[in-house]
Amino acid sequence: MQQPRPAKPSRVFDRGAEWDALTAFANRPVPHAALGVLSGRRRMGKTYLLRALVEQCGGFYFGATDATEAESLRQFSAALAEHVGSPVPFSFASWDDAVTYLFGLSTGARTPGGQAPDSPFLAVIDEFPYLVRAAPELPSLIQRAIDRGQVEESRMRLLLCGSAMSVMGGLLASSAPLRGRAQLELVVRPFGYRAAADFWGVATDPALAARLHAVLGGTPAYRRQFLADDVPADLDGFDEWICRTVLSPFSPLFREARYLLAEEADIRDTALYHSVLAAVAQGNTTRGGIASYIGRKSVDISHPLNVLEDSHLLMREADIFRAGKSQYRITEPLITFYEAVMRPAWARLEAGQAAEVWAQAGQRFAAQVAGPHFEAMCREYVLGPGRTLLSTSLGEVGSGVVTDTKERRQIQVDVAVVEQGSGANRPSVALLGEAKWGTVMGVNHLERLARARELLAGRGMDTSHCGLACFSAAGFSEALRAEATRSGALLIGLDELYGRSMPTGFLP
Repeated sequence: MQQPRPAKPSRVFDRGAEWDALTAFANRPVPHAALGVLSGRRRMGKTYLLRALVEQCGGFYFGATDATEAESLRQFSAALAEHVGSPVPFSFASWDDAVTYLFGLSTGARTPGGQAPDSPFLAVIDEFPYLVRAAPELPSLIQRAIDRGQVEESRMRLLLCGSAMSVMGGLLASSAPLRGRAQLELVVRPFGYRAAADFWGVATDPALAARLHAVLGGTPAYRRQFLADDVPADLDGFDEWICRTVLSPFSPLFREARYLLAEEADIRDTALYHSVLAAVAQGNTTRGGIASYIGRKSVDISHPLNVLEDSHLLMREADIFRAGKSQYRITEPLITFYEAVMRPAWARLEAGQAAEVWAQAGQRFAAQVAGPHFEAMCREYVLGPGRTLLSTSLGEVGSGVVTDTKERRQIQVDVAVVEQGSGANRPSVALLGEAKWGTVMGVNHLERLARARELLAGRGMDTSHCGLACFSAAGFSEALRAEATRSGALLIGLDELYGRSMPTGFLP
């Protein structure tokens, strides 16, 4: 019988979809063992979410630490003993014994006090990569227990959680022991830019919200655990705030970007990885450009690129118009900010010269941090709330380059929606957009998009329902506003991105 799902506690901000997925998994009314894998970079609130889940659903929670195998086994044994109400700690001889006992709690043979014998038994092992490092046989032992729970009756709902993304991703990959065993695979991601603005309490000030998100992204821990709710009161207070927080050697955020890199298990030569990230932060976004920047051959950087992708610190985005072409983008805004603004002036920042460094970093911040981040925000907008503006709900959202051979130039399209064709249907373009952070956009920007649309039509793509959109954080010229009114082009500023007003214009 399906158990009623517990409501999400009010203290858990956002995370509605994640909560629904976790409670559905924990209360699944099947008489067989189920495995779930939950991952996400540190500071995303995974532990907070899981503790709330165990609190609402009941069950066993264990948070692993970085320890030897013997100490980890003792800690796990003590936690199990406490859970079942044993007056003395357990002393398992091996992890095999510990896993066997844990799964025995779900068979009815050892039902913990106060829990209905026929209800699902939730067990959460947090920071699982620490245990795997100390006891590499653990995934195989869990696999055996899960397989046994498919043949024999079992109420086990086991959730494995971790922050080492490469390790967690490998649990279910290729020939890994747990491959094909999981009924849930959930990645807890940062808040989107709108949710982050609500979380920081700055949704009524889009200019401030956009700058905060460009520096710190949607990582929930940065506001409360790191900054103790130190939030700039308004846009005028942003400069002072960033100097006393992110750029201050006394702030926990000061070295956070370095720690994010060092925490990944597969990253050893951090100097090489910082150089790769610095290359991307400074606009060298292709494999060849990165290799040239750091003085290596393209083939020599395959491994660090793959590790950074597996760690969810770097993302490879395909060119939506050119097959086989792609660019890399840093997924963690604080790392981009560190590589572009902090790392080049590290000694001065350590000496307490935050105000001077920040005063000189305006152009770099706009070009290397806020600009690219604003483009990503615009794509997120089109993928989410802006979908209602399109004539189709289908299509891939991305960016790309359109080559104009006649004019001998390349047109960068920052936001594009393309529905790939199938069979006799041609690929169709629903939207072409350009995004500018610090530039008041004019008619020339719209004309460039119109030229890109013309070129794509000449290459056989269906552009009959292709709209044009200008995104700007700095505003639009009166001439562009008049032309948009005439042609129906969309003008989308910060107020529109944050839902405080509707875009000007319409799509065909």
